Parts: sequence; C-alpha cells; structure tokens
Amino acid sequence: MAISTRTTYAVDIEDVEYLRHGDKPLLARLFKPRGSGPFPIMVELHGGAWVRGDRLNGNVGNEALAQQGVIVAALDFRVPPVAPYPASLADIHYGIRWCKTQAAAWHGRPDWIGAMGTSSGAHQAMLLGMRPHDARYAALPSPADAASVDGTLGCVIMVSPVIDPLGRYLYAKGLRQDVTPPAGFADRVVPMHDQYWQTEEAMAEGAPARILAGGERTALPPTLCLVRTYEAGHPRPDLEEFVRQYRKAGGKIDMTVFEGEGEGVLRDISSPTAQQALEQMVAFIHQHLG
Repeated sequence: MAISTRTTYAVDIEDVEYLRHGDKPLLARLFKPRGSGPFPIMVELHGGAWVRGDRLNGNVGNEALAQQGVIVAALDFRVPPVAPYPASLADIHYGIRWCKTQAAAWHGRPDWIGAMGTSSGAHQAMLLGMRPHDARYAALPSPADAASVDGTLGCVIMVSPVIDPLGRYLYAKGLRQDVTPPAGFADRVVPMHDQYWQTEEAMAEGAPARILAGGERTALPPTLCLVRTYEAGHPRPDLEEFVRQYRKAGGKIDMTVFEGEGEGVLRDISSPTAQQALEQMVAFIHQHLG
C-alpha cells in the first residue's frame, strides 16, 4: 500500500531515561504519533561500527516513520570504551522489554514490537531478533512489574547491515580474495572492531550467518533488508551468505537493492529512494506487527 494513501500523523518527540548504569543514564528518543492507535513499535538502533553514534543519528527517518503511524524508540546503549560486546546487546534487550512495559501508555501494543537499525545497528537488531533468550543479552533484570515480558521481536528491518563482523574485519585488513577494501578503510574500521569485539572469536560468535551455518537453533523473525548497489563498508558476499543461510533455516527475508553507492537510504528523506524505502518499511511493519 502506498504511503500517500495512509493517514499522516502529527508526532510528539521526547527523550526519556530507560536504563541507568550507576550514575550514567541511557536515553531513548521517542517518536509517538498522536492518536488512539494502537500503533506498532519499532526499536531503532544507530550505526557507527558498534563504537560511534547515538540515538539522534536516525532522527529524520524515525520521525518520517512516526508520521505514518509507527512508534519509534531510538536507543542509546553502552559502547567502547565504556564497555565492549555484549554490553550493548544487554542494554538493547532491556530496552525492548522496557518498550513492552510502556506500550499501552504510548497507545501501542506489547505484542507489536520489532527492531531496526543501520550498519552495525542493523547487525545488532538481527542478532537480538535471532537470540531473544540468550542469557548474556537478557542479563539485566527486567523493569519493575515486567517479569512476564521477554526480548522476542515480531520483525526486523536492516538498512545497509554490517552483517558479518569477522568477514568485515578480514575485508578491512585486505585478507580476502573475493572483495577488496577502499584505500584507508582499515585505518578507520579495524580499531573500532578491536574495541568492541576484542577478539576474532567473538566476531565469529556474533555473526548471524556463521551462527546459522554452525547449526544453532535461533528465532527467525520476518526480515526486510534495504541496501544500495555498492556499499564500500559492507562486503556484499557476507550479506548474500546471510540471506542464503536465513532462508535455508526457514526464515523469511525480503531484500531491496537500490541503485547507487553509499550507506543508508533515508538520509535525504525527500529523495525517490528514501520515499520508496519508507513505503516498504511502513508496509512491512504493518504486515507483520499490525
């Protein structure tokens, strides 16, 4: 269904503390459509090679989604040097459960919740979608009066995902025969991989395609993947292998490849690419969440 045929909503935007570690609060930026709902909820995870960025990265796209009747909760989470993997996954897992406890107050529903992200945020959304009951990711106690909620996701949207941390690490170092990184890529990327993952073993353990190829039984939420024809930071063979493994395991994944280079598809929200991407995202969310 085209976006132009849907109701357009005014949006309330606010920052709310959702979690605290000692004296350090973690904030969620909420984009809430004005209306009685019930609205689906998407937890949005910023990119930045697991190290940079914050909840403000996706402001433009998040507000555009909210105008189409989707509640968005964009999360801050711990990153290096504060904490390496899997600390960010624990924060986000808590954030998902927190959103479920707040859903009714936001005119949403706790059973209508998914996750989305760009680049490393897309990777984390997928990893949490596949491992909603992983003890490491679910390590933080649930919010008060929320013992019954869990981290299960109804769908995942990945925008320009860095889907295989180890594959991208080896790519950046020029150690692969199938793809060649651009000049200077290693200097920018390798230190951030090292800060977050610390070891190549952790990179492999947190790589969704490798998880599936190794026989781990995971959840397989319906997934939408939006990418560009060429993304220098994201080796295409890694994504193709993930899609193959996900479908082989029985998962449903739709992928749209937009012409052009670069990462992300929603930065210029007025562009035809962004409008098409937004239309697909809205339709996908309403199809799988309500």
